Amino acid sequence: MPTVAVDEVKDEDFLLDVREDDEWQAGHAQGALHIPISEFVARYGELTEAAPQDGRIHVICRSGGRSAQVTMYLVQQGIDAVNVDGGMQVWQAAGRPVVTDEGQPGHVL
Repeated sequence: MPTVAVDEVKDEDFLLDVREDDEWQAGHAQGALHIPISEFVARYGELTEAAPQDGRIHVICRSGGRSAQVTMYLVQQGIDAVNVDGGMQVWQAAGRPVVTDEGQPGHVL
């Protein structure tokens, strides 16, 4: 399983958040693309349109389990994808910004 630590994710890296809507609304990484795992297969085209052609996709969820599933799927499709170890819980604990859709400070559910 290709994995990176939260502190290895740079601000300009492409980040895919696969948490559910209520988790996303409570708080997320600014600039992340949100496609809940429950809708991932149906909305896969949104990812391929938004992701950089030859760039890496960093996949994140709350703690790393759901993002690991999506990362493995993407890797099987031949896409350069990595799981963000520890997910949004570690992201927040590391002091990385967590915001709401309105740009206000958020929190991780």
